Amino acid sequence: MFLSDRQTEIVDMAKSKGRIFVEELAAHFSVTPQTIRKDLNDICDAQILTRIHGGAVFPSGTENVRYEARRQIASGEKQAIGVAAASLIPNNASLFINIGTTTEAVGEALINHHELMVITNNINVANRLRLLPAIEVVIAGGVVRGADGGIVGEAAVDFIRQFKVDYAVIGTSAIDEDGALLDYDFREVKVAQAIIANARHVILVADSTKFERTAPVRIAQLSQVHTFITDRCVVPSVRQFCLDNDVRLIETNMQRQLHRPEPA
Repeated sequence: MFLSDRQTEIVDMAKSKGRIFVEELAAHFSVTPQTIRKDLNDICDAQILTRIHGGAVFPSGTENVRYEARRQIASGEKQAIGVAAASLIPNNASLFINIGTTTEAVGEALINHHELMVITNNINVANRLRLLPAIEVVIAGGVVRGADGGIVGEAAVDFIRQFKVDYAVIGTSAIDEDGALLDYDFREVKVAQAIIANARHVILVADSTKFERTAPVRIAQLSQVHTFITDRCVVPSVRQFCLDNDVRLIETNMQRQLHRPEPA
């Protein structure tokens, strides 16, 4: 689904507030309640928000969001995170890229690299990078999830364990206040754990909406990551955890503020 500017702002408001209502949105945008109801129905039909009486809420708890909806959530933030992660990866390197819409943004940002070996269990990443002659793509075998093109299962785990790479790019569905990285599918978690164990430098990419969610399966602890890239770290305990455990924290929103040009 393509979101209009107003619908994108509605999603952003829902992310920040958790719950939004038709009447306040109508007043905010100076449009009729009927227009807002149509916007909310379209957004909720795409499963980006969840409809409630009189408004909508941002999905949280143990509910996962459909793949196409996840691509729309914080898409600009994910693109900036992808560029920042790609800038840390030199040419002539080997790397894992795991499942996820944010890790796919990293893959998109690697298009100008050369002499890379990319090992992935993400069909979407493989399909994009296979077109680039300067990048060798190796794809894991296993069970393909129809929902998002992720390859999971014991065969994928065994495949990953054959390698020892320079970098790993991983995502997560949720980040707990104690630094736990969480996901929904235990099969995906097993692959992610193998990726972490077989990389020299682990880069976690996750936008700030992941602080607002939870999931039932533990991937790892943030202390197992070398670099954490997000748009902004909104949880003080996670920021302190990074300091205490020598995890490099990169906030892309802060970088944009620091490099904002002076007004003419």
